[in-house]
Amino acid sequence: MSDRLAVLPQYLMPKQAMTALAGKFASAQLGGLTTSVIRGFVARYKVNMAEAANPDIAAYASFNDFFTRALQPGARPLADADLVCPVDGAISQFGPIQKDQIFQAKGHSYSTTALVGGDSSLAARFDDGYFATIYLSPRDYHRIHMPCAGQLTRMVHVPGDLFSVNPTTARGVPGLFARNERVVCFFDSANGPFVLVLVGATIVGSMATVWHGQVNPPRTGVLRHWDYAPGQVSLQKGEEMGRFLLGSTVVMLFPKGPFQFNTEWAPARPVRLGETMAQYQVA
Repeated sequence: MSDRLAVLPQYLMPKQAMTALAGKFASAQLGGLTTSVIRGFVARYKVNMAEAANPDIAAYASFNDFFTRALQPGARPLADADLVCPVDGAISQFGPIQKDQIFQAKGHSYSTTALVGGDSSLAARFDDGYFATIYLSPRDYHRIHMPCAGQLTRMVHVPGDLFSVNPTTARGVPGLFARNERVVCFFDSANGPFVLVLVGATIVGSMATVWHGQVNPPRTGVLRHWDYAPGQVSLQKGEEMGRFLLGSTVVMLFPKGPFQFNTEWAPARPVRLGETMAQYQVA
């Protein structure tokens, strides 16, 4: 079956209603039922609870509490690199941006302007730069951390669809990451600007940042943005910046310049928070 045919049912599914229902269930505190659901989820997806700050499944009052669980201190040491991987997951795609086009999958690309919510002047800062897209599966740790130290300058909530973001859907839905709901975070760093995008998906109940809290819902259907003064929100490399309530994808943009990705990276390769992602100075 072709990927486009495989994703056809997603065009017909009531994705918004499903997501709202999943969000309500995930936040509900249902005692033994919640514990049973978490236990079944851990078994099905082989979640490693040994590295959780609290490995006791019964200690989580809601599924959201479990899904956004913290890790034990030292579970993800930071590499000595200019940019570290901000999440646990698997590489979807990465590499150079072709003028303003980001490669999604064979036969599919999308523009930086579409990804960041339509602001072409901000998007132009990343012309011929670099991107990385990382998919977080259900079993992964779902907090997002900083790839380097940065100061937040703007956050944009872009309304959109809620297609799945798994590899099959990425191959079958044109412009997937620029059409799904997303939270776009613009940062300045010692090596220039960068963008970190949290992409929503089917049954992703909400996305949150450490400085704002829950960004969605509400889902107003209109683009919203917040601007931040210099120094108002400053985060260090490896510090938590946000989280998904149920899994999704992170897309990062970096400007043109001397830049080299980790030579061990390849599409579909598993990655872990804190490992080397890239260096600005090419050896």
